[in-house]
Amino acid sequence: MTILSLQFHLNTSLRKMESLRRRFKPPKMLLKLYSLFILILDLITLLIGIFCAILIALYRTFNPPPLKNLRGEVAMVVGAGRGIGRELAIHLCQLGVNVACIDINVENCNITVQKASQGMGVAKTYICNVTNKHEVDRTVNIIQSEFGKITMLFHCCGIPSPRSLIEDRPEIRQTIDLTVISHFWLLETVLPCMENAGKGHIVVLSSVAGLSGGATGGSRVPLSTAQFAVQGLAESLHTELRHSNSNIIITLVHVYPFIVGVEAGKDIRFRIPSYFGTMPAAEAAKQILDGVRRNYAEFSVPGYLLYLGHILRILPKKASFMLRDLLDTGVDFG
Repeated sequence: MTILSLQFHLNTSLRKMESLRRRFKPPKMLLKLYSLFILILDLITLLIGIFCAILIALYRTFNPPPLKNLRGEVAMVVGAGRGIGRELAIHLCQLGVNVACIDINVENCNITVQKASQGMGVAKTYICNVTNKHEVDRTVNIIQSEFGKITMLFHCCGIPSPRSLIEDRPEIRQTIDLTVISHFWLLETVLPCMENAGKGHIVVLSSVAGLSGGATGGSRVPLSTAQFAVQGLAESLHTELRHSNSNIIITLVHVYPFIVGVEAGKDIRFRIPSYFGTMPAAEAAKQILDGVRRNYAEFSVPGYLLYLGHILRILPKKASFMLRDLLDTGVDFG
């Protein structure tokens, strides 16, 4: 057998082996089958997890988790001089919480402290401009030296009251600084305190403007933008802490400004009073604390309107605008 014939047979054998390899490809085919099996398994696990989460949520709707005990906690209530912030401070003291009342109005904050001091906890006034990082750092250090490690933070600034919605155009920088930027200065100083304490609860209050833009014209764009930003901050913080296995809980509360009947006076007319009646700030604070004590990640005051906000996002844009127009005209600011 000549060299040429040997080379011919060798080339023929190599071509046959290559043809068989291309036809069957056992390693890659097995790898694809394995990947497909893992994907199907992940999808089945995901669907089962979603189904269980829905069942648990439905169960918790009718049988909510028990209220946790807050006695001995140290809470910062930012914006405690009036409205919901004041009522939260009072209710917290009644539950045995030591409360640092933060505000820039000395007189209003002192009134809050006087009312809150009737409870089991201790309340004290701290004057601080939360838009100033240095003042926030100084105030937090003072609170820690007097009360100990901070374990709860309630941010009640920046929620537009009914009266603020009928006033002149808000100042853009002030709105963003008070509603959004102040969160970052507070979190930079308070989060390390909570991590050292091994526990913590951050409560972020947002208004209905963060679920739907206002229908009162461009003058309300800064308010709506700030409220949307607050919700994004709360969700991002929740995700970050969840992945870091932290014991710090984040709660986002949607407060509907036309629901809380504080400073409303005769400025509001209700077209649908049976659905959108006012709620006293004390009742709103009680509902907020009930949700916080149950460690809810997100809820609203009143509770059913949170689901309405979700529906607005699911509906087609035109239908969503029609529903928003109906709800927005349900409250006229005269």
